[in-house]
Parts: sequence; structure tokens; C-alpha cells
Amino acid sequence: MSQIDSIINILFNIYFYMILFYVLMSWLPNVRDNFIGELLGKLVEPYLTPFRKIIPPLFGTIDFSPVVALLVLELAVNGLRSVLFYLMG
Repeated sequence: MSQIDSIINILFNIYFYMILFYVLMSWLPNVRDNFIGELLGKLVEPYLTPFRKIIPPLFGTIDFSPVVALLVLELAVNGLRSVLFYLMG
């Protein structure tokens, strides 16, 4: 069980920091246009897009959807851990 939990934790942390780095890249002009920005966009945007459709930007520019997306990701990971703990003991 601890090995599976470690793998889940590592994958969660990687995706969490990918989203965080992608959001921080939006503050700098033209950073998303390089290879890393495009790669992160391809990996992160499919997850962020549904949240952006539901949650409109505040004041036209401030986007809180990544915060909600990260909270939902955290809840999903905790739920997965609970299910695995229940099934595997």
C-alpha cells in the first residue's frame, strides 16, 4: 500500500507543480511560446479548460479557475487514497 501511495503522491506533486508553473508562466510575456510552455500547455490545458468554462475571470483578468482545479485535484487524490486504503487495508 505504501508503494502505491508513494506513486500517487509523486504523480500528484508533479502535476500540481506543472499547473503552478504554467499559471506563473502566464505572468511573463511570451514565455508560453517556447518549447516548455507549449509542452506544459498540452499537458495542463485539457484539465484546466473545463474549470475555465465554469468559473469566469474576476474583473476580466484575474483567473481563479487554476486554484479551484488544484483543490479538485487534491480532493480527487485524497478520495483515491481513501478508496485504495479501504480496498487494500
